Amino acid sequence: MTDIQLPAPIREFIEATNAGDTDRFLSVFTEDAFLSDWGREFNGIDGVGRWNQTDNIGMESRFEVVGVEAGDGPDEWIATLRVSGNGFNGTGPMKFRLRGDKIARLVIE
Repeated sequence: MTDIQLPAPIREFIEATNAGDTDRFLSVFTEDAFLSDWGREFNGIDGVGRWNQTDNIGMESRFEVVGVEAGDGPDEWIATLRVSGNGFNGTGPMKFRLRGDKIARLVIE
């Protein structure tokens, strides 16, 4: 991992997932959040909640941070995570855009 500290909303995203805490997980997103998972798009808290049930906590996912780096913009971050659970298993980047202390955009490719 680089020397850059993981921003608090991304740390909370990881910790809530690992704890299996859906309410805590959803609270880290903005009301108008956008999530793209390999081209599948989810909008707002309801959309993020559906993704969470089908692809994240609903599949007992666990995240381990491999690295983090600043993205292109001032509130953009790329966290490389190792994912395990009953769904996708592997390592890859997740691109976050933050707004204040929340996640406004998450792209998984």
